[in-house]
Amino acid sequence: MKFKINNISVITDGEQSSKAMVFIHGFPYDHSMWKKQIDFFSKSYYCISYDVRGFGESDNFDGQHTMEMFVDDLEMVIDEMNLNKPVICGLSMGGYIALRAIERFQTKLSAAILCNTRSQADDNAGRLKRALAIKRINTEGHKNFVKEFITNCFGDYFKVNFNEELQSIIEHSQNFNPKAIKGALLAMLSRTDTTSILETIEIPVLLICGENDNLTPPQVMKEMFHKIKNSEFYEIPLAGHLAPIENHSEVNSAIQKFLKKINY
Repeated sequence: MKFKINNISVITDGEQSSKAMVFIHGFPYDHSMWKKQIDFFSKSYYCISYDVRGFGESDNFDGQHTMEMFVDDLEMVIDEMNLNKPVICGLSMGGYIALRAIERFQTKLSAAILCNTRSQADDNAGRLKRALAIKRINTEGHKNFVKEFITNCFGDYFKVNFNEELQSIIEHSQNFNPKAIKGALLAMLSRTDTTSILETIEIPVLLICGENDNLTPPQVMKEMFHKIKNSEFYEIPLAGHLAPIENHSEVNSAIQKFLKKINY
């Protein structure tokens, strides 16, 4: 089922009476990046995915976005749908949203799955890189930026063996409003650092990282794993920054084992 909550596009799969999982996509994608996970888990769970503001079919509002707005939208979806302590699952930018959500309203959640993400805020070099990307989009449009960024997200195995699928993903994201791309870049470069809260997390956390992730190397997520007391870490073979797409079977298996272990 597809509907909107305050102009945020929400998609549900599975039985509403089942335990809830909320999927938060990365940049610059939409809810469809979780297709393989939702196809698998909707048989046993109530799967909720949504398009972060500006992406997919969600409204772009004014394009001036912050991470706090993204987290407000997630909390709104949870509250408006009366979800009873769902598991949240976020990748990259979706992981930033999930981490800040844990900091703000951990008691509304039962567990978290963090994929290919980090708790550290951008350093000055990272902020300048995102600012340069915004400048580039303003001067030449967003399509070349999107193509290069997404290509860099995937590992060599996927790029060689699934090039047609990669090109389809690129073309899909190139259709998004450039204001959404710039708005998300603004939100990410201005986000707060959540490293200090890792040791205070009480809910179970699963951390997943592609072994060939150049944007968030496994060592970065291992450092998070060592700080979160009730956590597990899985390194996914033959995957880069988009592990849930590049090696969905391994990611699904890791998530399934985690959910069974926490009896969710």
